[in-house]
Amino acid sequence: MAAPVQSQFVSQLKRYYALYTGGFIGFVVMLAILEQMGVPNKILGYIFLGVTVSLYAGIGILSRTSDVAEYYVAGRRVPAFFNGMATGADWMSAASFIGLAGTLYLSGYDGLAFVMGWTGGYCLVALLLAPYLRKFGQYTIPDFLGARYGGSVPRSIGVFAAILCSFTYVIAQIYGVGLIVSRFTGLDFGVGVFVGLGSILVCSFLGGMRAVTWTQVAQYVILIVAYLIPVIWLSVKHTGNPVPQVAYGYVLQQVTARENVLNDSATPEGAREAEVRSIFKQKQEQGEAKLKALETGGASYLAAEKAKLIQTANMLKAKHDVDPNALATAENALAEFPKDVASARTAWRAAVEADKAKAAPITAHAEPFAGQDEATRDKKRKNFLALVLCLMVGTAALPHILMRFYTTPSVKEARMSVFWSLVFITLLYITAPALAVLAKYDVYTLLVGSSFSELPSWVSAWAAVDKTLMSVTDINKDGIVQLAEITIGGDLIMLATPEIAGLPYVVTALVAAGGLAAALSTADGLMLTIANSLSHDVYYKMIDPRAATRRRLIISKALLLVVAVFAAYITSLKPGDILFLVGAAFSLAASAFFPALALGVFWKRANKMGAIVGMVSGLGTCMVYMYITYPFFGVNAPLWWDINPISAGIFGMPVGFVGVIVGSLLTAAPSKEIQAMVDHVRYPSMRLDNFGGKN
Repeated sequence: MAAPVQSQFVSQLKRYYALYTGGFIGFVVMLAILEQMGVPNKILGYIFLGVTVSLYAGIGILSRTSDVAEYYVAGRRVPAFFNGMATGADWMSAASFIGLAGTLYLSGYDGLAFVMGWTGGYCLVALLLAPYLRKFGQYTIPDFLGARYGGSVPRSIGVFAAILCSFTYVIAQIYGVGLIVSRFTGLDFGVGVFVGLGSILVCSFLGGMRAVTWTQVAQYVILIVAYLIPVIWLSVKHTGNPVPQVAYGYVLQQVTARENVLNDSATPEGAREAEVRSIFKQKQEQGEAKLKALETGGASYLAAEKAKLIQTANMLKAKHDVDPNALATAENALAEFPKDVASARTAWRAAVEADKAKAAPITAHAEPFAGQDEATRDKKRKNFLALVLCLMVGTAALPHILMRFYTTPSVKEARMSVFWSLVFITLLYITAPALAVLAKYDVYTLLVGSSFSELPSWVSAWAAVDKTLMSVTDINKDGIVQLAEITIGGDLIMLATPEIAGLPYVVTALVAAGGLAAALSTADGLMLTIANSLSHDVYYKMIDPRAATRRRLIISKALLLVVAVFAAYITSLKPGDILFLVGAAFSLAASAFFPALALGVFWKRANKMGAIVGMVSGLGTCMVYMYITYPFFGVNAPLWWDINPISAGIFGMPVGFVGVIVGSLLTAAPSKEIQAMVDHVRYPSMRLDNFGGKN
């Protein structure tokens, strides 16, 4: 695009999005006025979600296209500033918006691994990959692998890895969509997943990358406003300071003081807390005894335990004055009883770990690698460093992020785009630790010590969505809420913070809209990556290179629909929490792509066989480790060096590097044309036609 035309295009974009931002703020103010006038909360929630989803759909419809370059890379005319904003929305998924603050809430200092890994990863993107991939051009990451290493095998492996990483990631996003839709519409979670799916499809189905890009810019505005308002509000409420990053230190001191009180059994609150934790200690010991008996007795022991539950339920049903709660508890226990020894082992072990955590003293939020012994602290330290590395390298290798840098007009704009991406992402990431501490302070002071008879309505509302996310149970029957009696899932903290703090409902609805924007923006990019890999890299590049444009786009859209429905089905099974699924995608990307991409740019000797060996061995190692150690699969193999499955990339990545290097050195060097292409990609002044090729 010519410079004057591009300048005019940028001016128009700034004007449009400035008007959009002002309009959105006005819309929030209008709903706040309606709330004060007595409009029911449920109607406000429907208006918020309905208007924002309709807005995204409208942008998708207006951006529809049948041009290949527009559909795959938005015509390569997205300015750096707006591409940075779109990348920020693409990046700040449900994991960042919904899960990050919750992880920091639950893990304290240890949760900073996500902040460090994700922000640090963009330095690797800027230095090692983004500008070089943009100079290479084309549409997808498998495109680069196919051209750099030659042949369809590296491209095919790249397609498989891209689909695997993106599919794992997109499940987490659809989970977040289902969670929000379920909570604010009253629909069942499984139904909410498929309802939210329609919102995802409208944007990417009609206009591909063009529609997704301009929708993501709009979504970034909503998600960042939604994230900052409750944090600033809480900061002013507790400290009088509107800058939460500054208020963070003071509130952290207050949280630490509350932790000390609740851990001190000499205080009345500490004594009640100790009583509850001793009950959980007994439950832990009983659970461990059941596990031991299960290993000894196997299926016969399991059958005997089920028979006891059936007998208890029948006895309660036979009573005339039976307690309905006791009967409901017995029937639920019977309905949830494991169907075989393997599932019993997994479920009971998880219950023991949960009881063990509840029985332990409160972990200090600000203490690095907190633990009761050196072995625990050492394990946490190793996992912290492993996770930071996997997230950094995975950031630099995720296909849906790297694809965004194909959309800029030039290599220079690609570099600037990384800078703006980091600016927009950092704005949220430096706020998340403050949000976690402010939310924890509210839980420690407003919920802990309150009466069970006066629990706020949001507790039962969220418990109805998912009891693993929210439950408060009077373990010691004293009618007072203790911290150990509260179960709050990490995926809940951000969405429930306004309700916990007693903020107006319009803020709660705003946060829900922001979470929805974060999940939808990333889901759009991920599903587009999957569909494009199949339609462009498999169908067009490998099956029918002469396919007409219309056929290519029809196939891409059909595949997009199939992938979306399948992803929604898998999500409805709840295969894991949001943050684990996202972290797993990063480990998979780090293992499969990073060695082949980095060495493909910086080592001309890397060849086809090296890429094949490196990608297969790296990805295979990562997948095997996740499969044998993640509880969902039920294998329960021992961990290697105490590394959690979310950081499986720490094993897959070095194996991938060794595979590329050894495979390349044992076979012939790549052709002169491919080596010339590497020089062309790496050096700004060098043109491919200097080496007998085409630019």
